[in-house]
This record gives sequence, C-alpha cells and structure tokens, in this order.
Amino acid sequence: MGLLDKFERYPLTFGPTPIEHLPRLTQALGGNVEIYAKRDDCNSGLALGGNKLRKLEYIVPDAIASGADTLVSIGGVQSNHTRMVAATAAKIGMKCRLVQESWVPHDDAGYDRVGNILLTRLMGADSRIVDDGFDIGIRKSWQDAMQDVRDSGGVPYGIPAGASVHKFGCLGYVGFAEEVRAQEVELGFKFDYVVVCVVTGSTQGGMIVGFKVDGRANRVIGIDASGTLEQTRAQVTDIARKTAKLIDLGQEIGDEDIHINPDYAYPAYGVPSNETNQAIRLAARTEAMITDPVYEGKSMQGMIDLVRKGFFPAGSKILYAHLGGAPALNGYSDIYRNG
Repeated sequence: MGLLDKFERYPLTFGPTPIEHLPRLTQALGGNVEIYAKRDDCNSGLALGGNKLRKLEYIVPDAIASGADTLVSIGGVQSNHTRMVAATAAKIGMKCRLVQESWVPHDDAGYDRVGNILLTRLMGADSRIVDDGFDIGIRKSWQDAMQDVRDSGGVPYGIPAGASVHKFGCLGYVGFAEEVRAQEVELGFKFDYVVVCVVTGSTQGGMIVGFKVDGRANRVIGIDASGTLEQTRAQVTDIARKTAKLIDLGQEIGDEDIHINPDYAYPAYGVPSNETNQAIRLAARTEAMITDPVYEGKSMQGMIDLVRKGFFPAGSKILYAHLGGAPALNGYSDIYRNG
C-alpha cells in the first residue's frame, strides 16, 4: 500500500518523470561522483510544467469539492507557482486571481512583461502586480485578493505561495520519493543524496517525509534560495511534521532530518550571483539542461560547489531534482543575452 493511496489525485502531469544520467556534467566536475537529474521540469504539457503541478494534483480535488469558482494565489512577478496555478485553473475550467508581489530587486526592462507572467496572463488569469517585498509566509495581499473575489460574487479557493502551507501541499513530493524508489529498482542502485532547491518549503518537506521511510530523510540536501534561512527551516520542519501525521507515517520528523544549506542564496532572493550564472551556463553547455536564476540555478550552483569541495564521498550517486522554471530566464535577458 502506498503512502498516498487514501488521498484523491487529479492528474495534471504525464506520470512518473524520467531520471537522466548527466555524464558530461559528471566529468566536468571531476568524475568522482555520478550525477543524475530527475526531470520534473518535463512533467506536463500544461504551460511548460514544473514541480508545482505535483502539489496541485492533490489540491485540485479539494478545490472542486469546495464549490469554488476561482483559484486565488500569490507569488513574485516571475513566479513559476502562479504560472502553474493559472494553468491548472484553465485546465479545470475555473477563474484565476493572482497577486504578483515585487519580491525581486531586478530592473531588466522586460521583467514584468515576459516569461512566467506573460504565460500566466496568456492563460486568462487576472494577474495584478503589487509593491510588497519578499516573504514566504501568509500575506495580507493574498487575503485581500480572496475578499475581492467574494465581493465580486465569486467563490475563492486560496492556495498560498508555493502551495506550501496548504494542508495537502506536501503530498506530491511524498509521492516523488515513492516514485524514485520504484525507479531505483529498475536502475539497480539507490541514490546516496538528493539535491533540491528550497524556498517556501513543501517540495523538500515532502521529500523528507517520503524518504524517511527508508532512512534517507537527512540525505535530502536543500539548497536555500530564499535568503531567510531560519524562517525557511522552520516552515520546512512544520510542513514535514504535519504531513507525516496527515499520512500516518508512524515516524517522527526530527531536527536531524532537516538539512538546508544557506551558502548560495546570496546576494538576494531572485538575484543571481556570478557563481549562479556560471552554474547555469555549465549545465546548459554540458547537458543542454536549462536552469533559472531564481531557483534551479542556485541549487545547481550549490550542487556543483559541494561536489568540488568533496562534500559527497567518492562514488556517491547524486540525484538533482530539476523543478522547472526556465521561463523566468526571459526576465533576465540583460544577463544572458550573449549566452
């Protein structure tokens, strides 16, 4: 019996995502460890896909059952999450009201008109930019948007930033761990570490719960991209513990199960460092694997640096969780226009 069998799922993805060996990146980093990627960036035909769809598959049944007619969510201007909420609303025939907060101190000329926000609006979402700064918690602007929907005669269904503090927001990445275990049987080996970006927390939180089953919770290495380490750690911990109880895991999630590395979030959320840019280029030029400057570029930077520093023992097999996000590159054309 699977951990999620008792929960209803609305299919938004193609199914299990592929695991790809990255031999050229492996060799570029010295060849002492083997690097693989689980391609959740290729998980769906809905608006280029991404990790948020795994989460939304377990949220949609509750939204439909609630009688809502409008999904209401929040993110930054170049939010992958709000793009996926807009895609989900279009797919299930609901309206979509989005708050796009100005989380990132970035002034590319097209930042608020291209990439994720362009796709979001193309799918018919009512997307409104507000000046509020970055925060991973519950936001007044989001609560105000839900009230606006009510005042207009609609019935809102609220999905918080990243779907992370939603009661079902972690389930998709519990399923990720079960999926990896099944693929490991086919591959004939187990991964020693999983590397994943963390900001709002439910992706890593779900993995921690899912891998707790086989004793690998503390092998899930979260690379913080928020720059708010203590808030992120607290949110991951809270989400994981609540989810463990929700699914009747039968085990406690301890502090020792939460591994978050804060060293790569600089200079700020959504602002890539020179090292982030170098990591993005290396992944693109060795494996044609496209990562973004907000999330995956920073987790790629973290993985590359940890490999070079010898953090992973020789012979380790590392699974890089690619969560998507490439559309955001369009908002950073001043950095990447020449490659």
